[in-house]
Amino acid sequence: AVLQRAAFSPNIRDRLDFSCAVFDAEGQLCAQAAHIPVHLGSMAYAMGGLVESFHWRAGDMVAFNDPFRGGTHLPDVTFVSPVFCGSRLIGFCANRAHHADIGSDAPGSMPLSSTLEEEGIVIAPVKIIHAGRLDQVWMDAMLDQLQDRASAQGDFNAQIAANRLGEKRLAALAAGMGDERLLTSGMALQDYAERLAVASLAELPQGDYGFTDYLDDDGFGATQIPIKLVVHLAQGKVVADFQGTASQVEGNLNCPMSVTAAAVFYVFRCLMPAQVPACAGAMRPLEIRAPLGSLLNARAPAAVAAGNVETSMRIVDVVCGALAQAIPKRMPAASQGSMNNLAMGSRRKPTWDYYETLAGGMGAGPDCDGASARHSHMTNTLNTPVEVLERHYPLRILRYQKNRGSGGNGLHRGGDGVLREYQFLADAELSILSERRKNPPWGLAGGMPGQAGRNLLDEQEIGAKVQIKVKKGQTLKIQTPGGGGYGAPAR
Repeated sequence: AVLQRAAFSPNIRDRLDFSCAVFDAEGQLCAQAAHIPVHLGSMAYAMGGLVESFHWRAGDMVAFNDPFRGGTHLPDVTFVSPVFCGSRLIGFCANRAHHADIGSDAPGSMPLSSTLEEEGIVIAPVKIIHAGRLDQVWMDAMLDQLQDRASAQGDFNAQIAANRLGEKRLAALAAGMGDERLLTSGMALQDYAERLAVASLAELPQGDYGFTDYLDDDGFGATQIPIKLVVHLAQGKVVADFQGTASQVEGNLNCPMSVTAAAVFYVFRCLMPAQVPACAGAMRPLEIRAPLGSLLNARAPAAVAAGNVETSMRIVDVVCGALAQAIPKRMPAASQGSMNNLAMGSRRKPTWDYYETLAGGMGAGPDCDGASARHSHMTNTLNTPVEVLERHYPLRILRYQKNRGSGGNGLHRGGDGVLREYQFLADAELSILSERRKNPPWGLAGGMPGQAGRNLLDEQEIGAKVQIKVKKGQTLKIQTPGGGGYGAPAR
C-alpha cells in the first residue's frame, strides 16, 4: 500500500506494476502479496544467492535489476533490506517495481533489442544504503541517466519507504512473539507448505506428458520458435524438462532461468489448494531443467526485455498444454498468451516515457466460459485509466472496448480480447513487443482457437515486434487475442 500510494509514475501508482514479499534470513520466500507472478516467482528463485553475497547490517538496502543476477528484465528494479531483532538477522523485505524509463535510448525502455546493453542501465546488486545512510553519489549518478529525474526519484523513494515499513512491522512481530519463536514458526510453515504441496501433486496421474508450442518471431528473422516440455509426475514430485527448446535468439525473447522458474511455479501453485501457503516450501517438490544457452536459460548478455513478458506467457501455455493431457477436466484452454507491450515517448523536449500492457481473453474451461478483457497468468496489473493516460501524456484514446467475437467457439467460449485505439498528439517513438499474432491461442477438447491479435498503424498492419517513429495525428489500433474455446461447439 505504501509503495502504490507514494509512487509518482502511473505505471506503478495506477497500473500496479509492482510486487512485495517477505523472506527469511536464508532468503526463502515466507509470504507474498497478491501481485505479479513473474516478479514473485523470480524473486523466490534468486534471493538465496543474493542474501549470501552481502554482509548485512541494520538499515542496509540493496538494489538490482540484472536479469542474470536474480532480476527479470531491466525495467524491474528490486530493493531488498534486512530485518533485525536486536542483533539477530530474522529476514528480509523486498519489492520490485517496473520503471518506464530505465535509461534505454528507446522511450519506454522496452526496445526491439538484440543486446542487454540496448535495454537500459544494468544494476548489478549494489548496497545503496549503508546502515541507514543513502549512497547519494550512486543515486545521483542513476538519476542523471533518466529523463524525468523527479518522477524517478519519487518512485525510488517509494520503494525505499515500502521496505522501511516492512522492516518495522516484521521487527515488531518478532519483538512481540520472540525472535526464536518467529524463526521456528517460519521453518514449520515451510515444511507444512511442502507437505500440502506434495499431497496435492501426488493426486496427479503419474507419468510423462509432453507439449510443444511456438513463439511467433523474435523481430530479427527467427520465426516459429519452439518451446518444448516434458513434465514428469511421480509421487508428489515434478520435473519440468525443457530439453529440445530453441537455442537463445538474437531478439529479446530470451529468459533468465529465474523467469522460467517463475512461470512453472505459477502453474503448479494454481493447481494446489488455496490453503497451501505461498512460500518457498510449496516450491520444493518442483525441479526445473532448461539447457544453458537455450531460450529459457540464456547466457548473458542476451537481450531479455520480452522474455519476461512474452516468453513467460508461452511457458505457461506449454505447461498447461502438457498438464491438459494428464488432467483434462481441470485445465483451461490457452488464454491470450501475450502482454501486448506498448512503450512510447519522446527524447525531444518535453521528453516523456510511457509503458503499458493490455488485457485479452482468457481460455474457457471444462465448466465455464473464459473471462473477457483480463490480464492473465504472468501479469496481474491493471489497465492505465484513460483519464490518467490523457492527463499525463500527449495521447488520446479514441476507442477502448471488447474485441468482440475474438474468443474461440466451443461448448464453452473463450473470452474476448480488447480493442484500444490511440491517437498521437505529438511526434513520438513507438515500440511494440507482442505475441499470438500468427499462432492463435489454442482450444481444448474440440474447442476452437481464439482469434490472433493485430497491430495496426493508420489501419495498416504492422509487425508483432516493431520499433518505429510516429507522427502527430497518426492512430495506433491494438486488437488483443481472445482465449481458446473448450469442448466441441454444440450443433
